[in-house]
Formats: sequence, structure tokens, C-alpha cells
Amino acid sequence: MAGEVVIISAGARTPLGFSLPASAAAVRAGISVIGDHPFMIDRFGQPMKVTRDTALEPFASGIDREVELACSAALEALKPVLENPSKPDMTIMMSTGENRPGKSLSHTDLVYKGLCDRLTAYVGPSRGGSIDEGHSGGLIAMHHAAHALASRQAELCLVGGIDSYLVPETLEWLDEGERLHSEGNKYGFCPGEGAGFCLMARKDTADRLGLRPMLTVVATATAKEENLVGTETICLGEGLGSVLAALRTSLPDPEQPVDRILCDMNGERYRGNEYGFAVMRSSGLFRDAAGFETPADCWGDLGAATGPACVGLVMQAHQRGYAGGPLSVVWGSSDNGSRAAVMLASTTGGANA
Repeated sequence: MAGEVVIISAGARTPLGFSLPASAAAVRAGISVIGDHPFMIDRFGQPMKVTRDTALEPFASGIDREVELACSAALEALKPVLENPSKPDMTIMMSTGENRPGKSLSHTDLVYKGLCDRLTAYVGPSRGGSIDEGHSGGLIAMHHAAHALASRQAELCLVGGIDSYLVPETLEWLDEGERLHSEGNKYGFCPGEGAGFCLMARKDTADRLGLRPMLTVVATATAKEENLVGTETICLGEGLGSVLAALRTSLPDPEQPVDRILCDMNGERYRGNEYGFAVMRSSGLFRDAAGFETPADCWGDLGAATGPACVGLVMQAHQRGYAGGPLSVVWGSSDNGSRAAVMLASTTGGANA
């Protein structure tokens, strides 16, 4: 990638914890908070299985929920620059999940404006924007930010994803589509909510501002899958496969494959099948393609927040010495066919940086 792009810090708020370290520790320990929704009942007459932020009111609107989640994770990611008296200008890029029942047409713009309004006390004038993408959304935002930084169109980027499935209209829609995990549907998923953000910059900018990079963005890639979940077509992993193949060409050393894989697989059969085909299209990228990690087992499905939150898990692993190797890949697949991935490296190149 032209112009070295780095990640300085990250923040997350998930059903496992109100901060990135708390969430990462719970994922590493295998703690799951999947439980019964307080009042939503599925088509089998049982409480819907979900994960939720216990500090948020169950009846809070989707916009209010997401702004609160976003602000918490964004401020955590901004910690390295919060003490800067000059309030640095910030490019804010984020995703708020795909359009679906429970989200109004203005949802994405309202969440973006709500977050920017909450951050005016901490950063200078901001620019950027938001997209309505699903599981790959936060990673797509990182892809755009990396290119904006490398081409010097931006200096500091706050990048992330926010999502909440816990709006009654959304949960009912998922239930009608037979996508919720339950005793009667083993291959469904457990909806959740959360936010993840990363503070990104070029390395020369980080050095000039006295900010210590935690990760290097080795490469990003995006693609489109034509055979979508819930349709009669068969997905052969073409979209995800092309993304992973693009990352393979960016390996710093072809003899040193990626050590760690984090993804958005959530229990739906489609996603597992897609990954199996995609791996065959990207031979040589992973040291152990079967050794992928699925945090949704613990924090539920975080939608657009999944990618940036997983990047936070990578950062925590290197900071605390259990990364297992210098290279990691985070990938995500949206219902609408968007695919994205990011390859990350320790800034020191060691396994336990």
C-alpha cells in the first residue's frame, strides 16, 4: 500500500463489555452472553436468543442505541489525541449496517450526525461520511480510509462500524426469514449490537504527532458476491475468494503466511460454505485456514461493527503478548454481496509484540 498506513488505537463496546480490553478478555476466555430477549418471542413461541448491551433500555430506538454505542467506542479510540489542546481535524468514516426493516431511509445519516455532534467537544471540524453496509461495512470503511490516507487526502481517520439488530421490526423480519438461532433452527444466528472504531493515520503523521502505531495496515481488499444468502443460487466463494486472493499477493513474505484469522461467521450455513470455497481460491495465504476465530460465538452478531471490533481484538493480542504471529486477517461478508478484508501486521514484526 502506497504510503505506510497504521492503526494507532482502537475502541469497542459490545455485549461483553463497555471497552475493548473487557470485550477482548471475554472473547479470549470464551465467555458467551447469548441469552433470552426480555420480551421478543420467536415463531416457535420461545424468547428470541440475542446478545444485548445491558446499559441500554430495551425499548430505546435504533438511532439512539447506535449513537450511544458509537460514541463510547469512538472516544475510546480517540484517547491518544484527546489531550491535544488544538483539537485535531478528523475524517470520520463508518458503516451503520444494511438497509432493513427497523432502519429508516435516513438512519445512516442521523447516526453519523449524532456521533459527530457528540464528538465536537473533542476533535476539530470533521469530514467523511457513512455507508449502509452490513458485516463487511466497517472493513469497507477502513479500506476507503486507508486509500484516503495513503493518497494524502486525509491525515487522521476515525473509522468504524455500528449496528444493532435489537429493534423489534428487525428481529421480527429475521424471524420471518428463518434466520434466528433457536431450538427449532440450529443454523440461525444470535442478533446482537455493538460498535468498533480505529484511529488510523500515515506513519509519518503519527511520528509527527508523537503517536505510537500499534498495527500496520498491510493491505485491504473489497469485492462483490453475486450469489447471495437466502436465494436459490449457490455461493462458490467467488467474491470472498477474490478478496483473499488479493491479500495473498500482498504478503510481505510469501514464505510467511497469515497466522491469525478473525471473521464474521455466525452459525449460518451459507457463511461456512462460502469460506470453504474461498479458501480454495487463495491457497498459500493462511498458515492454518481451519484455525479461524468466530467472536460471534461470544458477543453475538454485531453486524457492521464486527470488522473494526475484530481489528481491536488483534491489537489487544499484540499488546498483551498472545498474538501467535505477526500477521492477521479480518474478513466480512454482507448480505447484499459486499465482501471486504484487511491484512494487519504487528508494528514490531514479532509474534508477541
